[in-house]
Amino acid sequence: MNNIKYILLFVLLIGFYACNEDDNILPEETVLPELTTGTADFSNYVALGASFTAGFTDGALFRASQENSFPNILSKEFAKLGNDTFTLPLMNDNIGGLLIGGTANDRFTPRLYFYSDQDDTDNFSSGPYPLGVVPHKLDFTAEIPTTEATTKLNGTFSNMGIPGAKSFHLLFDGYGNPANLATATANPYFVRIASNSTATILGDAIAQNPTFFTLSEIGGNDVLGYATSGGDGSNLITDASTFNSVFNTLITTLTSTGAKGVITNVPYITDLPHFTTVPYNPLSPLNPNFGPQIPTLNNIFGALNQVFDVIDPSRKIVFSQTAASPVVIHDETLPNIATLITGALNTSPTFPTFVESLGLPIQASPLIAGLLGKAYGQSRQATEKDLLVLPSSSIIGTTNQASVSALMAAKVPQQLAEQFSAEGITLPLADKWVLLPSELKEINNATDAYNATIKSVIDSNDNIALVDLNNILAELASAGINFDNFSLKSNLVTGGAISLDGIHLTGRGYAYMANKFLEAIDAKFGSNFVASGNVANANDYPTNYSSEP
Repeated sequence: MNNIKYILLFVLLIGFYACNEDDNILPEETVLPELTTGTADFSNYVALGASFTAGFTDGALFRASQENSFPNILSKEFAKLGNDTFTLPLMNDNIGGLLIGGTANDRFTPRLYFYSDQDDTDNFSSGPYPLGVVPHKLDFTAEIPTTEATTKLNGTFSNMGIPGAKSFHLLFDGYGNPANLATATANPYFVRIASNSTATILGDAIAQNPTFFTLSEIGGNDVLGYATSGGDGSNLITDASTFNSVFNTLITTLTSTGAKGVITNVPYITDLPHFTTVPYNPLSPLNPNFGPQIPTLNNIFGALNQVFDVIDPSRKIVFSQTAASPVVIHDETLPNIATLITGALNTSPTFPTFVESLGLPIQASPLIAGLLGKAYGQSRQATEKDLLVLPSSSIIGTTNQASVSALMAAKVPQQLAEQFSAEGITLPLADKWVLLPSELKEINNATDAYNATIKSVIDSNDNIALVDLNNILAELASAGINFDNFSLKSNLVTGGAISLDGIHLTGRGYAYMANKFLEAIDAKFGSNFVASGNVANANDYPTNYSSEP
């Protein structure tokens, strides 16, 4: 019996170890297929476009961002098929910004960086974009740019992405002429690399005889300049007929030698955090710089609101002591009722008493009535349909010194002049800080027209694939996108996809974009970049760059 017992124990032990060995057997690794080209020829890849193509990030172009541009990421995959000659017009360093004639300027500044300040509760603190909605600040690097725009680079460059370029700029033969920098009709990024002073972006790209190309975000800047300037008329939207002509010329020329390529459509740019981060109602009663002033402000606007009650109640200005209040804005689409305001105040029996409450003599009543009419003839408080541009966050609540000077010139005491010059509170925010619903409609209408042109090109040309950039940015702005188990969203700073300027992508965002190009290439031309695992990995690309240059 003992022998049987030991035999049974031995059998159980064998079974136990056998189970353990089975449990430790690793699954066979998935064998991916070999990379195949399909019908496209990637041996000479040239990228045309604007800021996204260049790798613009955090408000600037710099070496690290160029190396993480989506065309450079694509070129690494194409190199596996024999294309290892992709060249970049590299900046001098990671500072970003440009010198023009040895001088720094306000248009091409160093890149932004992020730093945390958990103790900062001031909605209107210092810095370029100090936002009260999250405990952080953005600032420029303390370094001075070292890249000189007029120092021409030798050779040709595969990445022809030119930050700031509108559609028609790709055909403009003075866009790389340094003599045109003084009139801002030349682009310093193209000046650095143009083959000669009469070269065009398209011409220099075609001269490289590309076998494959990408043409990305053409049309984006055609509406972006209008949007970032609040639709104030200083940067007009490109009309649809011009875009249609230019875009068809670009595609016809690029494909004329048999080259294949991928293009993008135009996103609704106002989905970007540059236009969605600053709320229409940022004036919190908890802000120590604003809350205590609310009773006085409501008293000041009380006289004006009596006039609005009669003429147009929707224009009344009231600040809440229990909830966040909207800013006061100038709306040029409103009928100008300045004369009506002035007349009503001058005939009001209580207005002289109000003027005295401001510390002024009754004789100043006509003057104050005229100034109020001029200031609030086309004003109202913002609504959720208005979009405030990101830089407005550094303006709201500050004192407009030009307004102070103008009021003092009209014999208004300095203290009172300052009280009536608080941006977005007693001084309506100027047009450049706000996109009105009518301006938003203009942007969307133009975007729709551009995309109709792009769709017609896609439908009529078998050599072109499409990346739906419009849909990508819409997904980022809503539910977000999963990228290698990272959640990418469009939130400023924390979203991971959009860089600190609120418009351009992060390195990881550009990597995701590159993968969408590879998907489109596979679907259209029969390659298998995605199926063979030859794609960008999220972990290899940053969402934020160090503040160190």
